[in-house]
Order: sequence, then structure tokens, then C-alpha cells
Amino acid sequence: METDRIILRPWRESDAESLFKYASDPEVGPRAGWHAHKSVEESRGIIRTVFGGEGMWAIVLKATGEPVGCAGYLPSSHSNLQIPEDQCEVGYWIARPFWNKGLCTEALRLVVDYCFNVKGFSILWGDYFPENPASGRVMEKCGFVDTGRQVLCPNLTVGADRPVRVMRLDRPLGRE
Repeated sequence: METDRIILRPWRESDAESLFKYASDPEVGPRAGWHAHKSVEESRGIIRTVFGGEGMWAIVLKATGEPVGCAGYLPSSHSNLQIPEDQCEVGYWIARPFWNKGLCTEALRLVVDYCFNVKGFSILWGDYFPENPASGRVMEKCGFVDTGRQVLCPNLTVGADRPVRVMRLDRPLGRE
């Protein structure tokens, strides 16, 4: 999957150094619910265990070939939210040097298209910490609407005790 600026592709173990370079930034992980990475080996382990499954892609800059973030979806069985099997939760993060450049919005649009048109999900969910409103704006730009709900996500490694705002996107009519 790609746009003019990015490619979404599966993570590779060879991406561990790039992942560590950006995921070790203490401003990045906690905004998305995880601790900053402490070593390249830890990043390699995350690629094997968390990013290695279906539905998780590296956000790769076409200009450099470097992974600078992650986008994907979680099926209901792995979601932070309690949702039916025909729905999923989307998520993303981008390295700080690439904040406010529209790359997450491009990546999320690709994920949304994949989730509706390839996987056939009926509703997509997303959530973000209120102190990270830029994440909510990414979802809004992709058509998500604020449900007005706030919930705790007890399986997050950072922020499990802080509520997240819940966003929702229904499958467009005529795509069933």
C-alpha cells in the first residue's frame, strides 16, 4: 500500500535500528501507550512479537526507504476496546521529526481502505489520550467521529490509568 510519499509494508527485523532511533524518543511512545525503547534488541523483539502479526505495517518514507512509524489495525480479540468480531481498532504513531506533516493521515487512510475493502470490517474504532489532540485530528481528517466516550485501556504499558477518547468510523454506504 502506498501514497506519493509513503509505503506501508510489513516490518522486518532489519528495521530494528531505525525503529530504535525513533521509538527511543521519550516523547513518542507514551503518547501511544508504550514505553520508550531502551535498546536495538528491545526494538527487534517488538518487531518479532508486536509488529510481526497481520495488520501492522511500517510507515516507510519513499524518499529514503527508512521506516519512521507504524500503522495498522487490531482485530476485536486484541483490541483495547470491547468490540464485535466484524469490527477492529486502528492505531498509528510517527517519529517526532515527522509530526505535523500529514504522514499519519496518509497512513491511516491506507489502513482504513484496507480494513473496509480487503478485510470487510463494518466499523473502525480508534482512541487517543486527550493530552495528544493531534492524534484525534488525524482520525477526524480520515472521517472518524468522536463518540463522546472515554474509557480506560488496562492493557496499555503506559497510560492504563488514564482515559482515552473513543472515535468511530462506519463503513461507507454501498461497501457491504
